[in-house]
Amino acid sequence: MNDDEAFKRAMAAALRFLSYRPRSAAEVRSRLRRRFPHSLAERVIESLAEQSLVDDSKFARMWRDSRDSTNPRSAMAIRRELLSKGVSRDIADEATREVDDRDSAYRAGIKHARRLEEADFRTFRRRLWGYLMRRGFSGSLVRDTVARLWDERSDAHARRHDGPLDSSVATRAGVQEPELHP
Repeated sequence: MNDDEAFKRAMAAALRFLSYRPRSAAEVRSRLRRRFPHSLAERVIESLAEQSLVDDSKFARMWRDSRDSTNPRSAMAIRRELLSKGVSRDIADEATREVDDRDSAYRAGIKHARRLEEADFRTFRRRLWGYLMRRGFSGSLVRDTVARLWDERSDAHARRHDGPLDSSVATRAGVQEPELHP
């Protein structure tokens, strides 16, 4: 097989790999090196970059936006994912610079808190805490987010039942029940 044929086969393999989702240059390079010589893989990467089919900056922004909209994580967690995909540290830092961890933690927490509708405070706190920590948020941010979501849940519960809050909920929410005088 001549060099031109090998290049076409390697390019076809790379395009097939890219057809599923955008990839970093390192992901494409790694995939090509399984079947093709190093020099051929590099030529294909260069050709794909010239055609803007492989662009690590664009890939990093896309990855960040996808995470932000579907499965919020901390900037640190997204940065770690990008680094594991072979994106350079500078590009990963640039892509995650504008991630608002407070907003992301809240949005992720709301999604998960819906599953904990019937949970008591301890269970709610423990499960939501673990969920948010696994997504890379700091302990202090997780603490604030859990408290905020519990307060919102307690307020919604009180509005639904249109009555005084359970005293244990009221105490945690910082609400004083009115004293009733006969």
